[in-house]
Amino acid sequence: MSERPDSAGPDPDDTFDEFAELVEEETRRDPDLAVIEAGSRTLRTQGGPPQADVPARPADPEVDKALREVEAELATRWGETKLEPSVDRISALMDVLGEPQRSYPSIHITGTNGKTSTARMIEALLGAFDLRTGRYTSPHVQSVTERISLDGAPVSAERFIETYRDVKPYVEMVDASQEYRLSFFEVLTGMAYAAFADAPVDVAVVEVGMGGTWDATNVIDAGVAVVTPIDLDHTDRLGGSPAEIAGEKSGVIKPQATVVMAQQPVDAAQVLLKKAVELDATVAREGLEFGVLDRQVAVGGQLMTLRGLGGEYTEVFLPLHGAHQAHNAAVALAAVEAFFGVGAQRVQPLDIDTVRRAFASVASPGRMEVVRRSPTVVLDAAHNPAGARAAAATIGEAFQFSRLIGVVGASGDKNVRELLEAFEPVFAEVVVTQNSSHRAMDADQLAAIAVEVFGEERVQVEPRLPDALEAAITLAEEEGEFAGGGVLVTGSVITVGEARLLLGKG
Repeated sequence: MSERPDSAGPDPDDTFDEFAELVEEETRRDPDLAVIEAGSRTLRTQGGPPQADVPARPADPEVDKALREVEAELATRWGETKLEPSVDRISALMDVLGEPQRSYPSIHITGTNGKTSTARMIEALLGAFDLRTGRYTSPHVQSVTERISLDGAPVSAERFIETYRDVKPYVEMVDASQEYRLSFFEVLTGMAYAAFADAPVDVAVVEVGMGGTWDATNVIDAGVAVVTPIDLDHTDRLGGSPAEIAGEKSGVIKPQATVVMAQQPVDAAQVLLKKAVELDATVAREGLEFGVLDRQVAVGGQLMTLRGLGGEYTEVFLPLHGAHQAHNAAVALAAVEAFFGVGAQRVQPLDIDTVRRAFASVASPGRMEVVRRSPTVVLDAAHNPAGARAAAATIGEAFQFSRLIGVVGASGDKNVRELLEAFEPVFAEVVVTQNSSHRAMDADQLAAIAVEVFGEERVQVEPRLPDALEAAITLAEEEGEFAGGGVLVTGSVITVGEARLLLGKG
């Protein structure tokens, strides 16, 4: 294990302002993480480049000043490290706002991994069928406006400011009547629901922050509830077994709704099915009512044959890598079919050309995203063992690296040993580091665990992320038999987000 002295270079702490510090605090809420949406592009053979998901700071100084004032006010509220699990406050806000969340139908997405990618696919499918969509995801890296999207793009800074000013008097009214003020996430949730009603949208695609039952988003009565794969994460808040976690997440299931279930651990599936029976909900299960029939690796993604609720969909190109993304696609397709009544009120499948066009346009930033060539640098926001296993399998399938160097910076509250063990078979060497978050695991502490997993000769420690990236790129550039080297940056949403900025992607 080697360590280089600090060298001159950009300080990661300078990358994020005071408001972003609150945001990174909130990243513990969501294992799938919509956070890495910083103007990325995904390799694709169809559909053209996606629109930038992350706007820069407003060019107009007055607008920028007004946005910073809103950010500063939001930053005074609770982040996710301080949580009082209840929907009382958000329900009170919806009441005084006139229940905006009931003015449009919605699709509610919970689960441990895959939520954001699935939400993006659902949004793309609905948009391709000429529906006006609103999408609410969390957290973010560059701009708080990313969290609230209309028609597949973040709301403008001007619209975000206007929405905040519209709801602020009502927020203050609720603050005065409750034991605790509305949290950062609760205010943003209220803003999203109000913005969707004002647009107005035809359908809202809503991703939970954490869990389901007491999540602030859970004041909608979604006709379609989606449960992506459940695994162990946030066990201090949600429970120590898949069954306990499923109990919390099953709170998004509403009476007479349709529940679209990804493949689940048996004990989790039992809990979800029991809840569905209690509420007279219809269930569509991956592997039974729908699923992936075939997938082939293609240039820039994969070519799939999906079985939906209404029949087979052949030759569907998805510009994302990995078997897990194909499964996310199957779930997304089934959710949209359920929304349109396919398999219930109608037997015809969705128009195949529209489905193909929609999937070909999907991007999921920070998921096996290439941000540099020569050597290739890939970003993936895997931060729990299940995500790491999916990333490790995908990197071997999608890229032909002769030598892969890992850059890992993790949060101290994660199962870091199992995360590293998932990557051990694919990393020739690993450079351990830490990001600027106060929740980041100390680089030396992470290195001690890495040495136990990889052996001392395969571990290098670089506490500063810029130095870690430089070291990994140098190792990947070694000549001879290792000419096809690559770098995978992973372990934390914040690590990936800061690496993106350091590599000029945002």
